[in-house]
Amino acid sequence: MLDFFTIFSKGGIVLWCFQGAGVKESFTGPVNALIRSVILQERSGSNSFTHERQSLKYKLDNEFELIFVVGFQNILTLTYVDKFIDDVQLRFRDRYKNELVQKGALMLLNNSFEFEDDFQRILREAEETSRTRSTTYMRAFQESEKSKKTVKSMIETKGGDKGKEQGGKKSKSSKKEPPAPEPAKVEKPSPPAQKAVQNGNQGLTPEEIIQKKREEFIRKHTAGPTEKPSKSPKPQKPRGKTKRVWDNGGTNTKELDYSAKNGDSPGVNDKDLDAHNDLGIQQSSMKGDLLPVDYESSEEEEVEEVVVNEASKPSSKKGGGFGGMFGMLKGLVGSKSLSQEDMEPVLEKMKEHLIAKNVAAEIASQLCDSVAKKLEGKVMGTFTTVASTVKQALQDSLVQILQPKRRVDILRDVMEAQSQRRPFVITFCGVNGVGKSTNLAKISYWLIENGFTVLIAACDTFRAGAVEQLRTHQRRLNALHPPEKHGGQPVVQLYEKGYGKDAAGIAMEAIAYARNQAFDVVLVDTAGRMQDNAPLMTALAKLIAVNMPDLVLFVGEALVGNEAVDQLVKFNQALADHSMSEKPRLIDGIVLTKFDTIDDKVGAAISMTYITGQPIVFVGTGQTYNDLRSLNARAVVGALMKA
Repeated sequence: MLDFFTIFSKGGIVLWCFQGAGVKESFTGPVNALIRSVILQERSGSNSFTHERQSLKYKLDNEFELIFVVGFQNILTLTYVDKFIDDVQLRFRDRYKNELVQKGALMLLNNSFEFEDDFQRILREAEETSRTRSTTYMRAFQESEKSKKTVKSMIETKGGDKGKEQGGKKSKSSKKEPPAPEPAKVEKPSPPAQKAVQNGNQGLTPEEIIQKKREEFIRKHTAGPTEKPSKSPKPQKPRGKTKRVWDNGGTNTKELDYSAKNGDSPGVNDKDLDAHNDLGIQQSSMKGDLLPVDYESSEEEEVEEVVVNEASKPSSKKGGGFGGMFGMLKGLVGSKSLSQEDMEPVLEKMKEHLIAKNVAAEIASQLCDSVAKKLEGKVMGTFTTVASTVKQALQDSLVQILQPKRRVDILRDVMEAQSQRRPFVITFCGVNGVGKSTNLAKISYWLIENGFTVLIAACDTFRAGAVEQLRTHQRRLNALHPPEKHGGQPVVQLYEKGYGKDAAGIAMEAIAYARNQAFDVVLVDTAGRMQDNAPLMTALAKLIAVNMPDLVLFVGEALVGNEAVDQLVKFNQALADHSMSEKPRLIDGIVLTKFDTIDDKVGAAISMTYITGQPIVFVGTGQTYNDLRSLNARAVVGALMKA
């Protein structure tokens, strides 16, 4: 029934393994896939994993840093597997506890773990238990509680049995007759001396109560308004965001007035554009790799200091030195193993914190479950709090998620494509209004700065003004890098066929044109589309399947929360469903835009990377060509974990 069972350490040392009879395939492939896709990517929230035709169940032993994995065919329904793997874990721990305590690779390699007999005994017991489990039969009607009830007992009326006839049926006349009015209850007045009144007037006579209320009324209206005790002055709020001054914004309105100029007149556009560039649109150099995005927030640090100070005030008032000492030691864990109950309140707060920072709710829940499984059973140090341990584990998991499984080095890949005498093709896709064309122009500027020639394919044949927007970017980029400095050849050109044409055909013609004209890079701009629009998603899948670009980048904005999960899942699903090959081309990387508008709510980066498993290649941080960065995982996680 079982294909294999293996026990190995988190360092990769196989301690013991079992392979089922008749199984010829090695279990290294499924286990390595489990390690790459789940263990290393911090996705251990669920204890099951599917690889091709096999289902894998695994259990982490954090105390001894072990992993137990069982594999079987996914067409089988083995109900005993969960309990079986728990029993194997407990038996293996109990038998080899002394050997496992001696941590170290050499210690584990020198020990021999003879576990075959115990494993076979536990397996037989589990299989026999599943076979001998009594079959549950449906109860007969005579055995049910409903059979003991009569029709008469199930009919309820307000007037008791008066409205019923023999056999439990109501008479027709009883339905028409209104219910008899209940006689009014006459309460005997209690003696005034014995009357008890609420609100602190127990035992007072009515005359005394009236006198008391009269005195309260006079006191309220004759006394002056009571002043409320003044509270301690609130800390001043940090100053608001200062207005941004643009370098090319001009100093007065006359410089910004273009109404007297006609854009279609010959010889005016290029000269005006060059003159405008001389006034201050010169960009700084972007040669080499992009700078990492940095997170700076002095306001957050000030607020955090205020919160810490306010939290520390009441503790100083209560008690003396002993109170402060016991307050410091409160919540410390003294060399004990963590349990789910210990971590549950901390994880719940962490989950709410992640959701508040724009992480999708489903992703936040899975991350907390993964951290719980990672820490459950782990022995803590003496002076360590549960909250700090969980926070550190979650922070490490987030950094691991944001760090890519593979490095996307576009400059190296472009040079490799140059050696093969072909253009390097990048396709941009995403929903409407996220900044595909703007960030395409930024990436063009970065590539031009590194000495490559770029061809922009205008495959957005749907949105009005899309081609004109790219043409404007082309003119500005050529003005920043005049053809005279590059042998008389423009460094960037636009390939467009107007509107209403087939986007896949335009992309194919653009790639062929770039190959003939020896362009280094082709950037394909596509129309924005919602993930639920089936015809447009089919057209995008066709464009990618026909032209097979080297890189497919999904452009998403950093403002989205739960919507990021839906967008990426459906984009990937559409590309897989409409692909013509067995291994379809899916999203290879992410461009995260509008990163400068979200302050510390950077959760969309976690959601997008967690769903696709692909890296964030570019981060847009503004509206100029220089505002392009690479992702700094630790800076993003630091912003995410701040209170």
